[in-house]
Amino acid sequence: MPPRPHPPFKSCPCGSGRSYAACCRPAHDGTAPAATPETLMRARYSAFALGDEAFVRRTWHPDHCPPDLNLDDGTRYLGLKVHAAQDDEVEFTVRLRAPGQGPGSFRERSRFTRLGGAWVYVDGDLT
Repeated sequence: MPPRPHPPFKSCPCGSGRSYAACCRPAHDGTAPAATPETLMRARYSAFALGDEAFVRRTWHPDHCPPDLNLDDGTRYLGLKVHAAQDDEVEFTVRLRAPGQGPGSFRERSRFTRLGGAWVYVDGDLT
């Protein structure tokens, strides 16, 4: 299923305060790969919010990507807050609403590595 469209002039889903065209869209469409782990993490959050499974899979280390990824399960992504980004780790909180549930959140410390010259998500620990 293709990702949900997001107008380029609207605010980016990642909450950076920039337009989608100036923030995560270049990573999503491949015109500008993520330069840092934080940039990739923001682009991955936006991809989850927009249902862009191809991008999420492409940026997940192949040894760790789950085979049953489903971004079309009705989850609504309500916000992202980055707490820290240092070296190959990013700590952040995601607010969301899963189908049939009230609003919730989780905090994660994610690890990234370079693979073939590009940053990819390896794994993370809930904190």
